[in-house]
Amino acid sequence: MSTDLQTRFRVGGMDCASCASKIDTAVRRMPGVEDVSVSVTAGTMNIRHDQTSDLDAIGKKVRGLGYSVERLAGREVDNQTSANHGGACCGGHAHDHVDGDSHTHSDPAHDHDAHDHDSREHGKQDRGDRAAAVEGLHGHDHGPSDGPWWKSKKGRATLLAGAALVVAYVIGHLVPSIQLYAFAIAMLVGLVPIARRAVMAALAGTPFSIEMLMTIAAVGALAINATEEAAAVVFLFLVGELLEGVAAGKARDSIKSLAALVPKTALLEKAGKTSEVPAESLQIGSIILVRPGDRISADGVIVSGESAINEAPVTGESVPTQKNAGDSVFAGTVNGDAALRVRVTAAAADNTIARVVKLVEEAQESKAPTERFIDRFSKYYTPGVVVVAALVALVPPLLWGANWDEWIYKGLAILLIGCPCALVISTPAAIAASLSAGARRGLLLKGGAVLEGLGRLTAVALDKTGTLTEGKPKVTDIVSFGLSEPETLRLAAALETGSSHPLAIAILERATENQIALPAVSGAKALGGKGVSATVEGQSVFLGSAKAASGLVDIPAADQTVISALNDEGKTVSVLVVDGRLAGAIAMRDEPRADAADGLKALKDAGVRIVMLTGDNARTASAIGKTLGIEVRADLLPEDKQRIVGELKQQGLVVGKVGDGINDAPALAAADVGIAMGGGTDVALETADAAILHGRVGDVARMIDLSKRTMRNIYQNIAISLGLKAIFLVTTIIGVTGLWPAILADTGATVLVTMNALRLLRVAK
Repeated sequence: MSTDLQTRFRVGGMDCASCASKIDTAVRRMPGVEDVSVSVTAGTMNIRHDQTSDLDAIGKKVRGLGYSVERLAGREVDNQTSANHGGACCGGHAHDHVDGDSHTHSDPAHDHDAHDHDSREHGKQDRGDRAAAVEGLHGHDHGPSDGPWWKSKKGRATLLAGAALVVAYVIGHLVPSIQLYAFAIAMLVGLVPIARRAVMAALAGTPFSIEMLMTIAAVGALAINATEEAAAVVFLFLVGELLEGVAAGKARDSIKSLAALVPKTALLEKAGKTSEVPAESLQIGSIILVRPGDRISADGVIVSGESAINEAPVTGESVPTQKNAGDSVFAGTVNGDAALRVRVTAAAADNTIARVVKLVEEAQESKAPTERFIDRFSKYYTPGVVVVAALVALVPPLLWGANWDEWIYKGLAILLIGCPCALVISTPAAIAASLSAGARRGLLLKGGAVLEGLGRLTAVALDKTGTLTEGKPKVTDIVSFGLSEPETLRLAAALETGSSHPLAIAILERATENQIALPAVSGAKALGGKGVSATVEGQSVFLGSAKAASGLVDIPAADQTVISALNDEGKTVSVLVVDGRLAGAIAMRDEPRADAADGLKALKDAGVRIVMLTGDNARTASAIGKTLGIEVRADLLPEDKQRIVGELKQQGLVVGKVGDGINDAPALAAADVGIAMGGGTDVALETADAAILHGRVGDVARMIDLSKRTMRNIYQNIAISLGLKAIFLVTTIIGVTGLWPAILADTGATVLVTMNALRLLRVAK
């Protein structure tokens, strides 16, 4: 039985696609390594390997390229059993669907989910991996992104090369006879560390790195006595890398800002005393005090107190949510106007923000189809550029007797123009920015492939309960037959006091909203399948279904017509009988979410076909479908939902399935893209291909829009990269531009591509 091991590393010092490519190539050649995924923005590397792989040797290999390495907890996945994995998040839940006859239908919960992973941690730490990186060996000598750029090693190296260039200009002007030597020395100040990195990259399996192309071009320029240009080109190369690092740092900051939302300390209650402790030290079950205006330091459940919580950092919803005792709260959210006591339910490493950050990092390691294509293309593109440069330098002098210095110079310029950095980073930069932007709005996407797939959706199938609707019934109508509406509600709520039935809760919530004082009740009895009866203020009161009420009192035809009309609208009607007289009725229904209609309209405007898939009865589902104006399929078991998704795909549609991530697991797995609504944090983060934390229907359309924006950005980046190279290739061959514009074409294109990708971060605002 073969076992795949997965190990994650934190890699320091990466700022561009060239960094990731060199690490990928070097590690992929190591014994036992089967796959490598590197995220520049997240600063992580995930490798899949077998038991023969030497992780210490892998760490040393990466450090040999000049990066710092720290091994994180890995995951061990057995290929033989992974197909039979169990979904911890998928058991034990079923939604109650209320229909017109007070019938409760529960979809069976499922104990599997095709998107979960059966994995176990093996958190051995690599003692040697915390060593400092070997200085000056990797392609972009990037220091930490914190602090001003001139304090980083890369900044200091750029300033040193610039100073050497200025000194060479001064010496050359004062002593023209040694001008060539002065510029040669100035060039070497910047080139020597670049050349060392080029050699290390070549030995690790990347012979055609930008450092190697830069070294060949600079040495070639030296050979034809173009030392002044060679020194300037080396300096411009370092400046371009500096700008590239600053731009990449902005993208990385978008992820760091998520983690920074969680406060560093918490007020821990213990033995009747409150003390300030590090948030990461909180244990599950601990009680913490959250003062008004404080950020909540851990995921938990409110033990006492009630307050409005600003959940915008997690869900993107700007309107504060009222929370009471028993409600869940998320780390990083902001407490409003009252103190809360909260019981911690997740350790710091497992809180909502931490899992969002981890999800975004892992998603960035997952390459999109376009990115994989660009990677394959660049492996042939770069050697092709070297061949073209060699032909330009050799063919005209050899065949037509052209000037050697002139055509060697043009060939060297083409080497610099052809660097694939901008092309390679065009896709991952845009995807990283989009994943970060989405996460800040509560839109979580598990990788670039999912991001691309969302933009291609032509049909979306949505669950009803908890997805299109609130997931719990609400009072929609209070009908007066003999008593006034307030009196009907007062007596009905009195009978339901203490009940946990969804219909009872709906009636009690409406009474609370209307600030109705409830009278005392005696002799309360639950009549199975019929309703509830009791004595209230000396009156015999019954509340139950119309069928049960008709056995106690005659319901006039006009009143029966009213009840039937409410039933036809998919509403559950409870009839109130007082002392043998028909008093009134209360109608309830699981109402559509407030944003459901607008969210569905946005999908329709995008040309997406919409269908509701629900296990609820046809009458209730049709009423909701009519209200929202969408196609309805009702009375479905989970396997029916899966079958319908398959039928839609057979019609040539690209199908997205939106559900709660529990009962809809088979359909989520069958869809091209499965999207879990935020009915529960664990489900929203751990099932399906994408998750909507806040549960807004409109966020489905926003996900699709984000995907389309991203793909447009990627195509723009590719056009910028290849377009600039094509222009400068032509102008170099005809003699209009030389080495200086050539290096600007490379580094300038990389910076432009990165900055263009960062525009996607605005979506988070």
